[in-house]
Amino acid sequence: MSDTRQYELMYVIAPTVGDDGVADLHTQVEEIVSRSGGEIERSDNWGKRRLAYEIKSHREGTYVLELINGPGELVRELNRRLKVTDEVLRHLLVRVDEDLKKVARVRDTRQVKQRRRREARGLASDVVPATGVSQASSVAKETPAPEVQS
Repeated sequence: MSDTRQYELMYVIAPTVGDDGVADLHTQVEEIVSRSGGEIERSDNWGKRRLAYEIKSHREGTYVLELINGPGELVRELNRRLKVTDEVLRHLLVRVDEDLKKVARVRDTRQVKQRRRREARGLASDVVPATGVSQASSVAKETPAPEVQS
């Protein structure tokens, strides 16, 4: 089993921190991740949003979501560093690789069951996964109906 895991890191930054401060904090997180032997797969800055409740006398915060691949030691170091950073109001670091595996397994079994049911009914088993509509029926919908003259 590999020691590389996938994590989601969500942190809320105080609204008084400007765009440069947000970029600096992202750079700090990136350095911690790279020193721990990980990598940031995706980073999304959601911008300023209203908080559900007041945190440290702030009603707004800048939300940042990052998808990180790395070892378990990375979690301890990130948690330690984000706890002592004054600009960060809240943070949450969650392991998501097991959840993604479960979702993929459920999706695959659902598709297999769906294909078997369609074959048992004598229907085409070439179902487009995203829409659940067979390719034959989608072609039929695109062709115009013949005109009826009265």
